[in-house]
Amino acid sequence: MTTLQFLGAVGTVTGSRHLLTLEGKKYLIDCGLFQGVKANRLKNRAPFPVDPAEIDKILLTHAHIDHTGYLPRLVKQGYGNTIHGTHATMDLVRILLPDSAHLQEEDARWANKKQFSKHTPALPLYTGRDAEKVFPLLRGHYYGEEIFLEDDVRLKFKNAGHILGSAFLDIKRLDGPHSKKILFSGDFGHPQRPILRDPTQVYNVDYLILEATYGNRLHPDSDPDSYLTRIINESMQRGGVLIIPAFSVGRTQTLLYTIRLLEKARKIPELDIFVDSPMAIRALDIYNKHISELNLAARKKYMRGEAIFQPKYLKICASVEESKEINKVKKNAIIISASGMITGGRILHHLAERLPDKRNTVLFIGYQAEGTRGRAILEGRKNIKIHGNKVPVKAHIEEISGYSGHGDYLEMLAWLSAFNKAPEKTFLVHGEPDAVEAMADHIRQTLGWEVVIPEEGRAYELDF
Repeated sequence: MTTLQFLGAVGTVTGSRHLLTLEGKKYLIDCGLFQGVKANRLKNRAPFPVDPAEIDKILLTHAHIDHTGYLPRLVKQGYGNTIHGTHATMDLVRILLPDSAHLQEEDARWANKKQFSKHTPALPLYTGRDAEKVFPLLRGHYYGEEIFLEDDVRLKFKNAGHILGSAFLDIKRLDGPHSKKILFSGDFGHPQRPILRDPTQVYNVDYLILEATYGNRLHPDSDPDSYLTRIINESMQRGGVLIIPAFSVGRTQTLLYTIRLLEKARKIPELDIFVDSPMAIRALDIYNKHISELNLAARKKYMRGEAIFQPKYLKICASVEESKEINKVKKNAIIISASGMITGGRILHHLAERLPDKRNTVLFIGYQAEGTRGRAILEGRKNIKIHGNKVPVKAHIEEISGYSGHGDYLEMLAWLSAFNKAPEKTFLVHGEPDAVEAMADHIRQTLGWEVVIPEEGRAYELDF
């Protein structure tokens, strides 16, 4: 018997964890942290719903923390088998997990110092040492490589176009004309973006597990570069600093690539660009290592010898001292720092410093989950809490969705429309309730497919 149990990313965009059981063997697809509202975050502290020692393999769609960030906790609880993903995903996991551990350790230290935690002492979810215990279990694979989970069950990773190394998991039971396929989308990429290739088209899918982050939203038809150009120039005219909370993997590289092109076209002035995220710095090295996975336009520029991720006055801030020095800059600069949803990291210090000044601008270029500081600011909150203090929000607030790593509902429908047959069932995950309901309606009305909105913890039988 084959079952699929949803242990996370149900009614929320975080905590991706799906358990596929094939004839008694258990495969965990993604192992993410819950983020956002407190009720979700508390799930990170709860015992894992399945005995980790009983899980046979972990299969990763990509490296983002909401898909990988629980790995150190799971290993600490007894998981000791292999973890599979693309080569780029494995490289990124090796920098993302220690960074996640560092942020949690720093937040715990700060909470203990300022005594604003309800727990005494405040403890991190896991430590850097816990994160390092994951690394010996990692196994990298190429796109298209055949990996056999069983003699008659084959896995392939196919490019999902979301971040470097992101993949659809194509799991096929081989039985001649009676073969069947399960496809996990992970995070579905936003087509025709800078740097990355478009999501791979797939066929012959019998069961589809599809994300729905933007199930009720469309990206603007206008060029996001024109919005970025306007926002940068207006920020400079006000004599302020532009702060961009950006995920260290994916969004930061896209920004640097785009800003360099805008400078080259003389659409914006050549400014001091501060990248204040040690992880983003290491991620740049990984992007340069995996140039072969970028799209043709980016590879062409690279082959011409162009430093595709390097605006003219790029300043890399690796140390805490270099980060603090940015506070002396009062105008005509851009600060790119993590985390993208303002859940932790150096961006908190920059916002505490810059939000009260109306000359400054904060630009959001990625999805802001419910319960995060980023969502609160976008929704017009006049004050937000940072390190136990209320910080007034007086800076200009801007948002561009065109740089999102997620496809919108029309882009996903366009991809689905090329399937050569309707899946027996399509399960929608990784979306807030309104987005999931909207995406389900779009698929039912446009394609006539059977759509299931799963319940967290429930196991669904598959004819596989």
